Amino acid sequence: MGHAMEASLFLHLLSVAVWVGGMVFAHFCLRPALADLSPQLRLPLLEAVLSRFFNWVGVAVILILLSGGFMLMQFGGAEAPWQLNTMAALGVVMMMAFGHARFAVFPRIRRAVQSQRWPDGASAVVTIRRLVLFNLVLGVVTIGIAVTARF
Repeated sequence: MGHAMEASLFLHLLSVAVWVGGMVFAHFCLRPALADLSPQLRLPLLEAVLSRFFNWVGVAVILILLSGGFMLMQFGGAEAPWQLNTMAALGVVMMMAFGHARFAVFPRIRRAVQSQRWPDGASAVVTIRRLVLFNLVLGVVTIGIAVTARF
């Protein structure tokens, strides 16, 4: 394996760890811990946390696209083993779900916090939670495919 492949694999795995690990933290640790807070406390905190997390995920997505695309091309692109193309397809679906959460749903949370419309914010949080869970499942499946693939 050449240095470019090693660097790409490192950046790819680090970015996946940030994204999937962050979703595990958000879904299984942060969300339950916030459940006891009133909406007036919970939603501004969640808005601040998601703002930071989405910035990190945005960087991770770019690195995953670049490193994954490079590695996929090294294995033949569309002619690469099915596992690589499946991982790429699942990754694209995950990125689309992230994009929807970040650019369509998260602004609703931000507006709700700014105008103190707590029910509107809570509704948007439910949508984010579902998208995170969806992406978390896809992320785990993708990791499983990567672990079981033999190249």
